[in-house]
Amino acid sequence: MLTSKQRAALRAMANGIDPIMQVGKGGISENLIKTVSDALEAKELIKMKVLDNSAESAKSAAEELAAATESDVVCVVGTKFVLYRQSSKEKNRKIVLD
Repeated sequence: MLTSKQRAALRAMANGIDPIMQVGKGGISENLIKTVSDALEAKELIKMKVLDNSAESAKSAAEELAAATESDVVCVVGTKFVLYRQSSKEKNRKIVLD
């Protein structure tokens, strides 16, 4: 669980990154969950976008993906959301939180 201070620091880091994946009309599939989990392992902090043709809202998609990938929802703004999960491999850890 993230503190508000950690969440603010992660939100600031996420400002400069572009969405790397999208949730479309197919919704959240097993394949998307695996891809998101792999991306979190490699990058720790990822931004995603929910397309207009998706039945999911950004908030529900973020919460569902966070639960499926054991990550934290950093923020949801409009159709975009940010997820964070510390890498399980020491060599992949890029983000150090207080």
